[in-house]
Amino acid sequence: MNTLLSLFLTFFKIGLFSIGGGYAIIPLIYEQVVERFGWITSKMFTDIITISQMTPGPLAVNTSTFVGIQIAGIPGALAATLGCTCCGVVIALLLHRFFQTHRESTYVLDILHGLKSASLGLMFSAAATLILLALWGTQTLSLSNLISHLNGAGLLLFLAAFLVLRKRKPTPMLLLLASGAAGFLLYA
Repeated sequence: MNTLLSLFLTFFKIGLFSIGGGYAIIPLIYEQVVERFGWITSKMFTDIITISQMTPGPLAVNTSTFVGIQIAGIPGALAATLGCTCCGVVIALLLHRFFQTHRESTYVLDILHGLKSASLGLMFSAAATLILLALWGTQTLSLSNLISHLNGAGLLLFLAAFLVLRKRKPTPMLLLLASGAAGFLLYA
């Protein structure tokens, strides 16, 4: 199959099943582009997530765009981004019309509460994926690899950033810049 069509269809499917937004979509993207198709490595995926978080715009769209660029340049970025977003736009328009018609229904409100819970679970899954990739370089971890594959410098950087965030409450951009500089010094 054509790479651009494959990118579009893959990200269309991801966009179709991405209830919960940016962080909830990360495990879905990882499973498709790293594990299933092998288009990029886990390390490259972690780098793309980092860049996607620092650039303006929705995380899912930024991630799709950067993955597309890595795979097929600008046409790949367009294919992946369109695939990821077009389904959401159509579904949002249909849901808006549905909820305007049924806004008083208790059943509809109960469904929305259930979707909020599912979304929270997907965000926890995304957080676990990012932590495992950043600190162990893998999405799956066994007890035997717990200590031997731990990225100690990454763990120290994470803990330092967390403590600074809790104690000093700096602006997010300042913390990102400081963490990026520290990461550059540690890994360069």
